[in-house]
Amino acid sequence: MDDPDLDAAYALKTPDDNRALYANWADSYDSSFADEADYRLPQIVAFVLADVMRGSGPVLDVGAGTGLVAQNIPDRDALEIDALDISPEMLAQSAKKGLYRAYIEADLTKPVDIPDEIYGAVVSAGTFTHGHVGPEAIDTLLRIAKPGAVFVLSINSEHFSAHGFEAKFAAIESEIAQLDFRILDIYGPSGPPEHQNDKAHIAVFRKRPV
Repeated sequence: MDDPDLDAAYALKTPDDNRALYANWADSYDSSFADEADYRLPQIVAFVLADVMRGSGPVLDVGAGTGLVAQNIPDRDALEIDALDISPEMLAQSAKKGLYRAYIEADLTKPVDIPDEIYGAVVSAGTFTHGHVGPEAIDTLLRIAKPGAVFVLSINSEHFSAHGFEAKFAAIESEIAQLDFRILDIYGPSGPPEHQNDKAHIAVFRKRPV
């Protein structure tokens, strides 16, 4: 496995690749990547969620990692937030911050043992990207969301069409409502020069009530 860095993350192909990389990266992820790369996406996603959310949740943070989304949600202390991630080491780092109600180790490319219709919001930053999780996982997230639940999901723009996300949203049109895409920068101005033009589609929608 390559040394943990952005290029190694973008080269991931399988769930086992993810586990191996983030096991090695968890201890230094916030400082060696999030801070150094001026990684703005988690904060952006957190602010969008706060802007569109109605109700108190609970919230599922998908691909929660070290908790970068949760720590940026305004008034997060008023919310019950659960963390889901494939990496136990990353979840252990987020647990040190005391941000979540529960910590769920799960691989979204496989069936997930979570009951139907229990979350009032689903949020994710950086999970639907290079070699991580494909559009089929959206079916699982819809299953575990309450009718009317709000979704704020970031999707790497480079792969939005090529990896089937555009087609997926068209296919689930009858299951969701108020779909809106916001295209925003992933990194701030002090981030890596070779990734200054990297953007994310922020998909904002609700699970359609029955």
